[in-house]
Amino acid sequence: MRVVLDTNVMLQARAAGHPYHAILQAWLNRRFSLVVSTEIMLEYEEVIMDRAGATRWSILEKLLDISDNVVRVSPSYRFRLIPGDLDDNKFADCAVVAEAEYIVTADRHFQAMEGSGFKPQVITPDAFIALL
Repeated sequence: MRVVLDTNVMLQARAAGHPYHAILQAWLNRRFSLVVSTEIMLEYEEVIMDRAGATRWSILEKLLDISDNVVRVSPSYRFRLIPGDLDDNKFADCAVVAEAEYIVTADRHFQAMEGSGFKPQVITPDAFIALL
């Protein structure tokens, strides 16, 4: 199963003790493949370094580099599926190009993808944990 994680989900999932940590554990246990693009990696880096520090980012970056259940894509087309927050389109584009099953997010802007005809389904972190 291919999955794109919104930045806020990734930020919270990396914190041991947080309910979303189960998502990171499931990825580490190969329950799903994490799909990323360069744009997503840069956003992960920016946010995690700002909120958790360079050391925490370095650890996650190394995990992403060595894991064979990370799918890297380079979207060359902008689908513009999320008009409410143009910055969120990087996640939608990545998921569509990778034919991901899910985009895990609590961001309501992603509701614009419902009924778009593209494969990825938008799912909340709690619903995704229940699915796992």
